[in-house]
Amino acid sequence: MRAHPALTGRRLLRIRHPRAGAVPVREPGRLMEDLSEVLALGDPENPPPERMMQILVAASRLFATKGFDGTSMRDIAQECGISKATLYHYFPDKDSIIRPMVMGTTRSIYAHVAAHDDPGRPPLERLRTFMVETAVFFERFRWAWIAGSAIFWNDPQVRRRKQRLEWRDRYEALLREIISAGIARGDICQMDVALAGRLVVSALNWLPRWYNPAGPMKAPDIVGQFYDMLVSGFAPRKD
Repeated sequence: MRAHPALTGRRLLRIRHPRAGAVPVREPGRLMEDLSEVLALGDPENPPPERMMQILVAASRLFATKGFDGTSMRDIAQECGISKATLYHYFPDKDSIIRPMVMGTTRSIYAHVAAHDDPGRPPLERLRTFMVETAVFFERFRWAWIAGSAIFWNDPQVRRRKQRLEWRDRYEALLREIISAGIARGDICQMDVALAGRLVVSALNWLPRWYNPAGPMKAPDIVGQFYDMLVSGFAPRKD
């Protein structure tokens, strides 16, 4: 698989794909390494402090379950089992905690999907890969995804919001390019490319609302069925 041109020279996320039906066991240390990778904090030679990552992991869960406004610095300190003074040593306020989380997940979703895209493959294969790999990312970084999504549109800092929108636009532009390639090749019928892209993204973005990780299907399997429904349609097949 060739690296996507947009990622040449970039450090790529290495996301291990779970076996079908397997329920991954996530140790706390592994969770912290995962989140550090997504947020691009430090590097193998200079990793971020373990306490900082513990705070970010706990905060992402709380933001996802209680909301940003419903979570206090006291809540985060209690979740981590540390004093508020220790928490303030690493983060002066909630904004400084959520900021790298939102930017990191937005950037890393695009980086992960683009790294798995091969422009030399047939467009419909690329479309399936785009959708399923988005779900693979969501499955692994679910709490950070949900926490980041909760405040994506509410950041009062215009510059930061603009930066995140640029990464989101790259993600959606890749999807539109795949759909356009399918139309040009005759694999996809003529349609409004932007509208088709919004349909695909909407199906993926609603996963956090109802997906249950303890359910019978993992997110990539569900999205694989989404792909089949979108491509094959709901009408019965005629033999």
